Amino acid sequence: MDIYLIAIGGTGTAPLACLLQEQGHRVRGADGPLYPPMSTLLEAAGIRPHVGWDPAHLDPAPDLVIVGNAVPRDNPEAVEAERRGLPRLSMPEALARFFLAGRRPLVVAGTHGKTTTTALAAWVWSRCGADPGYLVGGVPLGLPGSFRAGAGERFIVEGDEYNAAYFDRGPKFLHYRPETLILTSVEHDHADLYPDPGSLHAAYRELLARLPADGLAIVCGGDRDAVRLAREAARCRVLTYGLDPPAGGPALDLAPLGPVEETAGGSRFRLADPEAGEIEVRLALAGRHNAENALAVWAAARADGLPAAAVAAALASFQGVKRRQEELGTAAGVTVVDDFAHHPTAVRRTLEALAGRYGVRGGGGRRLVACFEPRSLTAGRAHLAAAYAEAFAAAGAVLLAPVFHARRLGPDLALDLEGLVADLRGRGVDARACDSTGDLLARALDLARPGDVLVTMSSGSFDGLPHRLLEALQARR
Repeated sequence: MDIYLIAIGGTGTAPLACLLQEQGHRVRGADGPLYPPMSTLLEAAGIRPHVGWDPAHLDPAPDLVIVGNAVPRDNPEAVEAERRGLPRLSMPEALARFFLAGRRPLVVAGTHGKTTTTALAAWVWSRCGADPGYLVGGVPLGLPGSFRAGAGERFIVEGDEYNAAYFDRGPKFLHYRPETLILTSVEHDHADLYPDPGSLHAAYRELLARLPADGLAIVCGGDRDAVRLAREAARCRVLTYGLDPPAGGPALDLAPLGPVEETAGGSRFRLADPEAGEIEVRLALAGRHNAENALAVWAAARADGLPAAAVAAALASFQGVKRRQEELGTAAGVTVVDDFAHHPTAVRRTLEALAGRYGVRGGGGRRLVACFEPRSLTAGRAHLAAAYAEAFAAAGAVLLAPVFHARRLGPDLALDLEGLVADLRGRGVDARACDSTGDLLARALDLARPGDVLVTMSSGSFDGLPHRLLEALQARR
């Protein structure tokens, strides 16, 4: 087929474009200016998109148009495709049509940890020789790329709860027909689509209800809402996992034998396996949340019959995902780490993990300096202020970039940065609100001293801040 993708450079559409080309289709498309890693992904596949929107790009008429979820209804190419009556699909519809039919989808969903858990599962199945297909919404370290068609039964896909397209307003994950579902968490997010927790819960409830009776729901047992929704909606077996059973709740089906031990190189814990006995699991990833992600993948892998020793070895060799606690380098004695965290829960988990990994604390000595951009329409909302104040308590200093969508949110809904700064200072955290990313860069360089760990946190490009910080520190050295 001749397939045209509108917004071909998205984190989902770019890997899909490459998969379609590998399948033998002619692939073309357009987007705004593209940046790594998606620009390099397409370039390596030999796909050279148009830059900018023009109805003439649809000549000759393609057999199918795939529309990314960031494309508005009035996009000139979308308007032209509708005018001509060209067949069209959303990105998740296309993935389901071309790659999930006849496969056993393993879908990873939840508010937090989707990308890392999906990449970890893709790594484990690959290392165990199962030749899975996969599509990850990030760039896994160690794998050839973020996508693979694979020849095995499993197709592992990150199940995003965001809408599929302007004409397909439901969440993406409803298209993926999971046979096995990993549900990492259910916390209110994407307030632009889900005005209240109940509306978000309804989406997850529908996803769980679509599991077949002989399927498997692997649910984080420490998340009461996730467990409740699974018990209510799923017709199949529900397996709970986690580090600590919820107070007053039933015991977890899968939990470590004893506490998780944090090490300089990551973490380790022991598991009791019904067939293999006691197994030690080692991870190169820091943080209790990553230990939980590994538990979820362990449960799915063992349910598929992958050997316990091979799964443990694969977990130990996984190096993570770009922009998830990714250490970019050290210069002038200062280490720069880039992370995708943008929700208070993710911010807290990231800072706690980094504090353990680098041996830093909020007080004197080596410090953790958090550079944060409230990027998304949810991250920049005022009602999260108290949660952010709690989340940043693990940092020695905090620099806040302007709320990215302040104009769209308006003064009543936008996060009050000065108020958050006052709250943090009251807790003993050196906090400052910055006028721009450039201002934040200058303040971070002025603040940084040997031994510090600078962590940048944003769900967007952050104007290239992580690499600009490292380059400036290298020049200082």
